[in-house]
Amino acid sequence: MKLSFTAAHSQGAAEARGRLVARYGDAPVKEADAIVALGGDGLMLETLHRVLGTTMPVYGMNCGSVGFLMNEYNEDDLPGRVARAHPAVLHPLRMHAVTASGVVEEAMALNEVSLLRQARQAAKIRISVDHTERLSELICDGVLISTPAGSTAYNLSAHGPIIPLSANLLPLTPISAFRPRRWRGALLPSTVDVLFEVLEAEKRPVAAVADFTEVRDVVSVAVSEDRTLGATVLFDPDRALSERIIAEQFTV
Repeated sequence: MKLSFTAAHSQGAAEARGRLVARYGDAPVKEADAIVALGGDGLMLETLHRVLGTTMPVYGMNCGSVGFLMNEYNEDDLPGRVARAHPAVLHPLRMHAVTASGVVEEAMALNEVSLLRQARQAAKIRISVDHTERLSELICDGVLISTPAGSTAYNLSAHGPIIPLSANLLPLTPISAFRPRRWRGALLPSTVDVLFEVLEAEKRPVAAVADFTEVRDVVSVAVSEDRTLGATVLFDPDRALSERIIAEQFTV
């Protein structure tokens, strides 16, 4: 098995890459059977974005902090571990953002697309689902829509629900909602088109963020899941992503 190694910029990850390359070699990505990512969830997301839409699988080993998308670090029998790993295919959200100046920006998100206020005043956002207005005005610090894999990240911190990979649902979660104060969000079918429209955009500017891509001063943001694209993550048999997402719901 040919492996290609990539590592985060931390000293520990760089040193680990050096040892593993010396032991197993380092194939060019185009010739590799899998990419081994050494770092944390941030590096994994960067790597998955690079292989999005290809058949190249990514096997992560945690050299960072949280490492929810990573396997435990172990240098022994790495080709065998990669060969025995279970795949999970993640589909991205496609963001189509329009700015106040009329510029259109598109980006992909494997975690979430979030709208965040840029200034001291709360944002005012209208939410439509499949061309039907569902919330005429959400006054908030922001709002996000996440993938099932991303539901354990920012979505969970914003008190959104954790979604199993097989559920075909997308959580829509407000961030510090002021009005309606008791609205806790919604669970939407993964087939929907969601449109966020920023109200009073000049007075209450809003930024949109899709994973690593930030677009400032947006006036509208359309989001939908793109099932034509996928990225494959490999997990050790005892660390399957679907099981970890279920187990996370019982973590206290």
